[in-house]
Amino acid sequence: MSNPVTVSAPGKINILFKVGALQSDGYHEVLSVYQALDLREIVTVTSSESWQVTVSGAISAEQIQAVPTGEDNLVVRAAKSIAELAKIENPHPVNFEITKNVPVAGGMGGGSADAAAALLAVDELWCTGVDGEALIKAAAELGADIPFALLGGTAIGVGKGDHLESIDNVARLHWVLVPMDAGLSTPRVYAKLDEMRAARGEDPRQIPTPVQPEQLIAALKSGDAREVAKNLHNDLQEAAIALMPELSITMHAGLAAGALAAMVSGSGPTVAMLAESQAAAESIANHLAFEGYIAIPTYGPAKGTLMEHN
Repeated sequence: MSNPVTVSAPGKINILFKVGALQSDGYHEVLSVYQALDLREIVTVTSSESWQVTVSGAISAEQIQAVPTGEDNLVVRAAKSIAELAKIENPHPVNFEITKNVPVAGGMGGGSADAAAALLAVDELWCTGVDGEALIKAAAELGADIPFALLGGTAIGVGKGDHLESIDNVARLHWVLVPMDAGLSTPRVYAKLDEMRAARGEDPRQIPTPVQPEQLIAALKSGDAREVAKNLHNDLQEAAIALMPELSITMHAGLAAGALAAMVSGSGPTVAMLAESQAAAESIANHLAFEGYIAIPTYGPAKGTLMEHN
């Protein structure tokens, strides 16, 4: 029996999300600024007689039950992609123990973080030594958010959001995250945005290509949270709010509790609130918890996928 291998990977939020033209393949051109958060998924792998996935963690029982525990879980697909890269025809099954700290179905990349951690853990367990570039390529084929979970930090994603460019020397930011009970379908949010744009006379196929957010990048490097707050933006927010109006109430509650800014992260439904300091983030989270919200104080940027111990 091989020794267990434990790897962690970060959840993320989108601190800027620009949606360009609708393409002929049904996808949109996007520009996103991702930030990895110190909310880490932990995946422990051991050799097993069959493929097994068990899930626990600091999230609700309902959310844990929503995570697939069969071979359809991304962690199993990640292991099989390592086998393919290492040319292993009949890979030895693996038992995955996933400890979840990232809310499920909130657009925060918890499943992607699990897959990123599984890629690294299984590569170590099997001593396959897959090189970094091949790992990133395999990650991109498994899902658009997985390469960023490997990389961590803060990065700009362009195209369909999967071509990444790191932003270095980003100062620490303090966030409060409020996940919602109900989910939002990402395709539905994009479709709603196209519908809203068309209604005001904008052709969704003719939207200009999003440009580099120079002011946001400068603010991120300056360490001035108020400057960052002025430059946060999400094109999908209006569509997410149209589909789930309570998001607007949550955002206002965050601002009333002292947040510098509140926004829907990506296609939602998680609301991200920027705080001036760690103490401010804890105070905002306490205020919101008193009002009945689940409110998680955290910070970014956080490191990407890391070997914990083996």
